[in-house]
Amino acid sequence: MSKIRLSTLKQNKAEGKKFVALTSYDASFAQISDEAGIEVLLVGDSLGNVIQGHDSTVPVTIDQMMYHVSAVARGNQNAMIMADMPYMTYTSEMSALENATQLMQAGAHIVKLEGGAWLSPIIKRLTECGIPVCGHIGLLPQSVDKLGGYKVQGTDQSGADTLKRDAQVLQEAGVDLIVMECIPSDLANEITTSLDIPTIGIGAGAGTDAQVMVLHDILGLKTRPTPKFVKNFLADTSSVEDAISAYANAVRNSQFPAAEHSYK
Repeated sequence: MSKIRLSTLKQNKAEGKKFVALTSYDASFAQISDEAGIEVLLVGDSLGNVIQGHDSTVPVTIDQMMYHVSAVARGNQNAMIMADMPYMTYTSEMSALENATQLMQAGAHIVKLEGGAWLSPIIKRLTECGIPVCGHIGLLPQSVDKLGGYKVQGTDQSGADTLKRDAQVLQEAGVDLIVMECIPSDLANEITTSLDIPTIGIGAGAGTDAQVMVLHDILGLKTRPTPKFVKNFLADTSSVEDAISAYANAVRNSQFPAAEHSYK
């Protein structure tokens, strides 16, 4: 597999080919996932939950993210490395630029920010400086206390309209990708078809251009309550390598997520 670039993912969208993302936090699993053909390795601040044992992503720091990004980079050859910008590290254009720079220098190829239209000037500043950006709308784990828990978003007309507007504004601001988390499948489909950039779903149905999952979830490691959108791919395979490959194949063949992993 040749190196995955943003142009690769955009070409996949244009051709209607699904691509696959998976969280990665260390060199060993990065190598396994890369060799399995995973296109995007997300060094997620979900490490706060599955690695550090916190009940949210809020405690994760930029130094910790840099540590894990650099480890993943050492295990990776071809995949695109996406790094979450942790809680309160992009509240201004200056702080976002400083922290995104550190993640890119640690080995990331693109950074991910949670939030809607309010992020527009920050995204514009990052992209002006040549830093690729992925947006993240729907359920925002860093804002879970404000949202009142881990709840499906966009279930009423007002919420759906806000998410559709956010997606358009983020695209206009310059994001290269958008993650949509825990929103109804029909809404995710509508947003995906309205955008020129690829969308990545998690709990957003099968109509997005790609899927992302937490590594520990697809391996059935019970580090937290199991969300509806999770499937244990290790249960029907004999190794971690086979489980990751099975997940990737299921996404590319539109077999995952199925209806039972999606929200209406």
